[in-house]
This record gives sequence, C-alpha cells and structure tokens, in this order.
Amino acid sequence: MSVSAYMSGKESTLNHQPYLSIKFWGVRGSIPTPGAATAFYGGNTSCIEILTDQQRFIFDGGTGLRVLGEALYQDPNPIDGHIFFTHTQWDRIQGFPFFLPAFETGNHFHIYGGIAANGASIKQCLTTHMLKPGFSVPLQTMRANLTFQDVTPGDIIKIADTKIEPIGLNSQNNALGYRLSYQGKVVVYATDTDYTHIDENLLFLAHQADLLIYDGMYIDMCDEINLSPSAKPWQAAIQLAQAAQVKRLAMVHYGPRQTDETLNALAHQLQEIEPELLLAHEGMILNLL
Repeated sequence: MSVSAYMSGKESTLNHQPYLSIKFWGVRGSIPTPGAATAFYGGNTSCIEILTDQQRFIFDGGTGLRVLGEALYQDPNPIDGHIFFTHTQWDRIQGFPFFLPAFETGNHFHIYGGIAANGASIKQCLTTHMLKPGFSVPLQTMRANLTFQDVTPGDIIKIADTKIEPIGLNSQNNALGYRLSYQGKVVVYATDTDYTHIDENLLFLAHQADLLIYDGMYIDMCDEINLSPSAKPWQAAIQLAQAAQVKRLAMVHYGPRQTDETLNALAHQLQEIEPELLLAHEGMILNLL
C-alpha cells in the first residue's frame, strides 16, 4: 500500500506518529465551473481525500477525483485506497471514469456506496454511468482490482484502526453522510443535507467531531430558492455545529453561481459570527494529528 506524502510534506513522520490529514480536491456542486471567477475556490465537483498513517480514504468522485488521480499516478508504488460515495448524482461521480489509477494493474480500490433510489447497487450505478452512449470506455476496462460494497445507515465499517459510520441524510436521493474516527480524532462529511431543521441522526453522528464538513450549496442565494431567513444554510450549519459541539466547521459543495468574490465576502461575514467556520477551497489541507 502506498500513502503518498505529497499531501503535506511530512515524509519523515508518516510512519512514526499518528497522522490524519484532509485535502479538498473538489468543492463545487452540480456542475464543474472552471474560469477566472472561480479560480481560488475552484470549479471541480466534490472530492475529499483523508490520509492516515495507514490508509487513504476518498469521499465522492466528482471531477476533483480526476485531479487527485493525476497526483497519485506519479507514485511508482501500488496504490490502495477506499472510495466512499455519498450518492451517485452526476457531481459525485463525474471524475470516476477519468480516475487514472483505476486503469493501472496492481492498484486496489475498495468502493463503497448506498443503494440508489431505483434499487441499483453502487457497482451497478458506476457501471451504467460508463456504458455507451453516455461514455466510450466501460468500467470493465479498469485494470485495477476493484471491490464493491453496499453500505446502509447504521453500518460500522472497520478498516485497520479507522472506523467509518454511514448515516442517511436525504431521502429524496438516498444521500449518505460519513463519520470517520481514527486515533481519537473524528471527521464528519455531510452534504446534500436538509437546511430546514436539525437532523437528530446527524447531530448524534457529529457529536464533538474535530471537523464537520458540511453542505454550502446555495449558501448565499437563499432568496433565489425561496428559503426563509431562519432556514439559511449557513445558519443551519452553525446551529448544528454548536449543538453538536463541533470543534471546526468547513463548508463545501458550492453552487455553480457562487464566485470567488461572493464566497470571499461571505467568508468574512461568517467568521465574525463563528470564528471556527471556514469556506474550503481546492487544494486546502487540514491536519488533525
């Protein structure tokens, strides 16, 4: 297994002390939005990588997964990783057919996801996604060892010293969230959430998390989607984080029309309300151990 040190430059410590690092490879929702107006926060869709000193975990396979794949492709050693999909709408799987390490013999990826609303497994969803006429290269051409596992809320997935717990977030698209626990540190990844109320299951899952990565879709455009002021996504995020006693809150999954200018303005506004809140951008690295 190779856990590359390109993440943080901590080559000398990777194998000598507990290590947990989060890198944001894609923070956009719905559709990629490249261009000058989104150059800082980034235009790639959802993909987050979490490294421990033992394992590589990837959450969602949006177009950010293609960029991550380019970085991993430079590693001459076999790559072993665990890919968790929240659901299989386009912005979460767009990068999977372009994930170069999956086409290389000797690599091994364990792929996890929930059952789709139509009853399809994660393997069926990804296979269909790569069939003609939608895509020219079928999944079967990927030469890496790919194993698939369906997961449901309430499961506990043990991978070496790491525990992954999925939770149901959105009944309309069967979206999942995940809680990752390692060496006393906890990261919760929850997007496609319901802004109108605090989800008691998510509140339980996020309890005292070191980092909550939360949905920022339409974070500055509530009027356009007819949300009342009391139901604004950023307010719901802060209320949830405070109720769950979360140590740090990171927003992701921005809407296609959210430019660097609007997000920067919002970041300044929100940090005055909640200093431990940040708006994640592509390339951002957070180290917890």
